[in-house]
Amino acid sequence: MNEERLFLRPNTIIEPLVDRFYASMYATAPVTATMSLAFRWIPMLESYLQAPEWHYKGSRDPKFRGGFFVNIEDSRADEVRALLAAIRRDRADMIRFAEAIAEAEKIVREEATGYDLRPLYPKLPAELAGLVEIAYDTSNAASLHFQEPLVYHSKAYTEQRQSVQLSVETGIERPFVMSTPRLPSPDVLELPIPFRHPGLEQLFLSRIRPTTLTALREALELGDSQAAQLAGLLVPEPALAADRHIAAGARIRYWGHACLLMQTPDVAIMTDPFISADTDATGRYTYNDLPDRIDYVLITHGHSDHLVPETLLQLRGRVGTFVVPRTSRGNLCDPSLALYLKSFGFSAVEVDDFDEISFPGGKIAATPFFGEHADLDIRAKATYWINLGGKSIYVGADSSGLDPALYRYVRRHLGRVDIAFLGMECDGAPLNWQYQAFLTKPIPNKMSDSRKMSGSNAEQASAIVTELGADEVYIYAMGEESWLGHVMATSYNEDSFQLRQIAEFETWCANNGVKSGHLLDRHEWHWSHP
Repeated sequence: MNEERLFLRPNTIIEPLVDRFYASMYATAPVTATMSLAFRWIPMLESYLQAPEWHYKGSRDPKFRGGFFVNIEDSRADEVRALLAAIRRDRADMIRFAEAIAEAEKIVREEATGYDLRPLYPKLPAELAGLVEIAYDTSNAASLHFQEPLVYHSKAYTEQRQSVQLSVETGIERPFVMSTPRLPSPDVLELPIPFRHPGLEQLFLSRIRPTTLTALREALELGDSQAAQLAGLLVPEPALAADRHIAAGARIRYWGHACLLMQTPDVAIMTDPFISADTDATGRYTYNDLPDRIDYVLITHGHSDHLVPETLLQLRGRVGTFVVPRTSRGNLCDPSLALYLKSFGFSAVEVDDFDEISFPGGKIAATPFFGEHADLDIRAKATYWINLGGKSIYVGADSSGLDPALYRYVRRHLGRVDIAFLGMECDGAPLNWQYQAFLTKPIPNKMSDSRKMSGSNAEQASAIVTELGADEVYIYAMGEESWLGHVMATSYNEDSFQLRQIAEFETWCANNGVKSGHLLDRHEWHWSHP
């Protein structure tokens, strides 16, 4: 029997979840996930249950945008109570693992005094046996180092936490997702399957290749009611843009935030994918504009606005190689991006600074990334120097020009830059906003506030451009696009320090013969080359 050939609706929203929370890297990678669960999500749900109305009101107050308030009406408090009970019951091993980390770090702080560390191993909690090493640095400060690949195979990690929700984009701004569990809803299709499930690849490929409802039902192992919901997400015709591929020359497309697509007829390279699902909106690129094949996806770092799980999952079957920076191997707050991507069904190539990947007509080089991580020892971050279509392109993400001499070395090693992209969120969130759950020894708020996740200010950006010798520079990754507030929760006004710094930098560019721009929503550069 011939069934109708169908495509996934272009405005479908996909949310990968862990225990119903948004599956950012820190919520999914096992070491940080246990800490997030035990020391952030559980206390937050407990707080909500004590004062549901206060949480709901706070979540909707623009003054507290991006705060850790649970955006659930008090009429559904019993569902939150049931979720919390299920987490305590079903994730007891994860909770205990987090508590074991806190106990072990206390032992190391108090007893690793510069002498032989061997007597400390028998004192470590049993949950950590075989999974951690204790080591001194050259200043005689000791710390734990986790065997992260093994932790993925321990009781600290289970795919039973994972699920996927599918719904339709309404055009209404989505609420902040980083602090609120996603409860079931009649208009949401629930898929209780792991991210690496092969049926998801078949589903997402149906954006570009027709399939049938029967085939998808079998691939995703759906029941009758789920299949009926899925039918509402399928349409008879795709809405793919005719110009999503390029026949000649080279181009760069800005897709919003830190997402760039660089194309020639031979290669497509995307950075930090974050794609709008609102296909009715004008002035932005959406999944309809995505090429059928992306040869390389470059990830600069693991923050949730650069490593975006809802976009990543939808690239299943369409990416040749993920390129990610190598971690410090074992640092609690520095999870492996490659292992995280593997949990989504991808493979990844890890690169160190100045590693190179060649492709027809050009190459990708990983370059150093300074700052932005609240001064924590996080190595899984990279900027990229890309030669494509006869031009050199520098992708700077949120890196901070703390030491201009670095970029002098980059230029000496790789050459002058034609086009640079820099983030100037120069007054970012404080350390505790992202990393508090991982600090087993709390720090004062004043100390946290002094250590922000900030990119370059005007002076630092000017120094980067000077040292790289860039002819053009564009400010991006500012979180200003209206459709990404559910992850970013960024708010600016005309007096915001960040925007005043951008204006100062653009004045400097004008005075120094450098073409500049402040990007928003979408932009395109197109040039010919031999």
